[in-house]
Amino acid sequence: MELSFRWFGTKDPVKLTDIRQSNADFIVTSLHQIPTGEKWSNEEIKKRINIIEKSNISDSNKLKWNVVESIPVHNNIKLRQGNYKKLIENYKDSIANIAKNKIKTICYNFMPVIDWTRTQFNYKLPTEGFALRFNYLHLIVFEKYILKMKALEKRYSNKLIKKAEKEFKKMSRRDIENLKYAVMGGLPAAEIKYTVSTFNKMLKAYDNIKKNELRKNFSEFLKEIIPVAEENSVKMALHPDDPPIPLFGLPRIVSTLDDYNYIFNQYDSKSNGMTFCVGSLASNHNNDVYKIFEAFSEKINFIHLRNVIKKKDKKSFIESDHLEGDVDFVKLIKMILNEENKRKKKYKHFHIPMRPDHGHCLLDDQKKELNPGYSVIGRMKGLAEIRGVIKTLNMSKLYE
Repeated sequence: MELSFRWFGTKDPVKLTDIRQSNADFIVTSLHQIPTGEKWSNEEIKKRINIIEKSNISDSNKLKWNVVESIPVHNNIKLRQGNYKKLIENYKDSIANIAKNKIKTICYNFMPVIDWTRTQFNYKLPTEGFALRFNYLHLIVFEKYILKMKALEKRYSNKLIKKAEKEFKKMSRRDIENLKYAVMGGLPAAEIKYTVSTFNKMLKAYDNIKKNELRKNFSEFLKEIIPVAEENSVKMALHPDDPPIPLFGLPRIVSTLDDYNYIFNQYDSKSNGMTFCVGSLASNHNNDVYKIFEAFSEKINFIHLRNVIKKKDKKSFIESDHLEGDVDFVKLIKMILNEENKRKKKYKHFHIPMRPDHGHCLLDDQKKELNPGYSVIGRMKGLAEIRGVIKTLNMSKLYE
């Protein structure tokens, strides 16, 4: 695997000098300063490459940008409204410009409104570290008492709504503010920061968009971008919904094995692939991550290694230590190495880019203002554990 580390650019509290100490070989990054929908120019891409290259102080440990994560897809494209045609052209131009700079993997998603959802950024662990958490009951609290959404009984049982009411009554003002921040903050370094009003407005735009229509809109998007990716030898890597369950009444179209089957059948191409995000897929209790890996092993263009521990309600989860969650990482990494071995017989470049996705907030990182989930020490710990598993399997040849 190409051992990689995510970096949010020059405004990231985690510096390239920090990342180098993790012994990662590659950088996963994006041009977060460019507003969603605008074209990535060749000049801006080169600037980012130059920043990374200038940080290299040794020939033996040079960091290189290998994956774009991500080019955000504008909601007008997802809705096929307004200036969506111009936005798609910008997206296609961005793919071509990225390829000109020899970056050949692009992670992206098609999640409506927000790119991920957690309800707590600082869940305290028995170890005194802090983890990201998704509490399904708190999601209902958010919908009912913060967004003040109507007709929740269409999506939730009366029992769940009553439980949410009890939970809300126990919450302090700070708890409520933390919940708002966690849900509406979006991805770290995201351009859009919602208020309750703008969040509700964006949700309303999807009122008449059901799963089949969003699927159709995505299929039309694929027909536009995949030929450009093919022409430029770029591998697109579609990230699953995070978490892969219905939220806010919005349709989810990248959550299950069947969803990916549908997507790959819409446009059969080596350029139409997936980001195998273990933590996202594993947080849906109906998903068998090993089965999904086997079904689409040839389509996996990028890997996020993150683990979760699901709760009894089968909706809530905590992001766990990389080797201690519901997914057997030794088994999974063995499967990844086997897939790379198969590719080695066919292709010159056979290693799959991978990054440790998220990490607990540990030690001195707890005193710093960091992007939620992206502490340097927690991710470095995860990468070290993953590297240890890879090394052991390689030495023992247990994966052959």
